[in-house]
Amino acid sequence: QLQLVESGGGLVQPGGSLQLSCKIFGSLPDYYTIAWFRQAPGKEREGVGCINGAGISTNYEDFVKGRFTISRDRTKNMVYLQLSSPKPEDTATYYCAFRSLQRLIYGTLQCGTEGEYDGWGQGTRVTVSS
Repeated sequence: QLQLVESGGGLVQPGGSLQLSCKIFGSLPDYYTIAWFRQAPGKEREGVGCINGAGISTNYEDFVKGRFTISRDRTKNMVYLQLSSPKPEDTATYYCAFRSLQRLIYGTLQCGTEGEYDGWGQGTRVTVSS
């Protein structure tokens, strides 16, 4: 069973940048999916985006497209979430999770819903404020 540990959260100014890390303990097959989710205070958890274990395919929710980037470093067994130009509404606890499959529709990785994911990290809190 994989274990995931997030880090990198903190305070960031609007328009700044912040990189979150997801350390993966165990071997991640290429066909697995790693997703980032977030939960803002008083709100339900929502998906942000995902990447496959090979680090080749990604997908993002519309509200972060062009601002957030997910990447994979296989040598370090890490997945990253780069927050660029964050907004106050991006304030949330961010979680990474793994799913033991990948779903592709016309070659596009499908992130799916949180119920499809088999394991979660403990989360890292991000506050976007000036």
